Amino acid sequence: MRISTLSIGDELICGQLTDTNAGTIASLLLDGGLRIQRHLAVGDNEADIITALNDLGRISDAVIVTGGLGPTADDMTSRAAARATGRRLVINEEARNHVRFMSGKLENLIFCPLSDKQTMIPTKSALISNPCGTACGFHLMHNGCFMFFMPGVPTEMIVMLRTTVIPFLQERVVHKRVIRTTSLNLFGPCEAEVDELLAGIARPEQGLTLGICVTFPWMKVTLRAEADSDTAVADLLEPAVSTVRERLKDYCFSTGETSMDAAVAELFRDCCLTLSLAESCSGGLIAKRITDIPGSSAYFSEGVVTYSNDAKVRLLGVPTELLNSCGAVSSECAAAMSKGVRLVSGSDLGLAVTGIAGPDGGSAEKPVGTVFISLAAPDGCWTKRFHFSGNRDEVRVMTAWTALDWLRRYLLRRE
Repeated sequence: MRISTLSIGDELICGQLTDTNAGTIASLLLDGGLRIQRHLAVGDNEADIITALNDLGRISDAVIVTGGLGPTADDMTSRAAARATGRRLVINEEARNHVRFMSGKLENLIFCPLSDKQTMIPTKSALISNPCGTACGFHLMHNGCFMFFMPGVPTEMIVMLRTTVIPFLQERVVHKRVIRTTSLNLFGPCEAEVDELLAGIARPEQGLTLGICVTFPWMKVTLRAEADSDTAVADLLEPAVSTVRERLKDYCFSTGETSMDAAVAELFRDCCLTLSLAESCSGGLIAKRITDIPGSSAYFSEGVVTYSNDAKVRLLGVPTELLNSCGAVSSECAAAMSKGVRLVSGSDLGLAVTGIAGPDGGSAEKPVGTVFISLAAPDGCWTKRFHFSGNRDEVRVMTAWTALDWLRRYLLRRE
């Protein structure tokens, strides 16, 4: 089945908002064994919407439209749908009752005559129930193409997609295929290295594909298998996932939607160790990422941002002589910071970072992007120099990610 999406809204084509609906629809349909053929976005212009519906209708078996069903003047999807399909736009009593009901249910909404705009539906259309908002969706058939119209609010759209649109389409697919996807998240290697490591795994002619997507500062490898049965898909996907894991080794920090922060948290919970942080150039970013995970108080003791030399001396016990001789951005200082925070906090592990995030402060010996990371543990202290490229924010992000990856690798070795 050839399926297209149409996203409507000036805010999408002007760059004010990112169109997340198209990706969400594609992902949910793929889980249901359906593929999107193309995505299209247009602004709040009736002529453009009509043209898009006509163009997509000619080359698609189904078109899924989101946006433009609200009560304001710039919401014109229903009228455009009626004109594009040669239907009249009339008040739908079922939709009107829904608007009144939801307006009374949602305390922040007040029903007013303007809301009648959301009850105007093209004739010969079937409503799509919206349990989360005031705007009902609707679907119709035009020239052999199924057209579905839903609000642009993601939380409303997703419910309607799952409960109505996907089941409707699945019932009409003659030759059903099973599609399964597994994603692995990586940190550390470059894209070319990953591509070389994974050469020969994909077998598109057999229904097994592999994709590499870079999302700074990490990377996602997606394996997708398509076949006629669950067993055939498993026979394709499971050995491939095992091979990818074997080749990528420690680069892989999680699967699916599990973040680096969550992966580190899980390891900490398993090993029963505690952690304290001493941050300089990262300004508390590592502590934020750790405490973003619920339950982190079980293993995270404390963190200090020792930005100045005085703070390093006063809070961590870094010797003044060391700072004078080696500098605050040095291997010696980073090691003293990690040992110092571990000592004063009484935690099992002490992690420290110090560096030059820029844009100023660099030198020929220590350019902007120079960062030292140190980990003090019961079985030793390890310190390493890094050089991260990019602007100030990117250097800080890379510092935090690398520090978390150090923790992850240490905990894995300990396991």
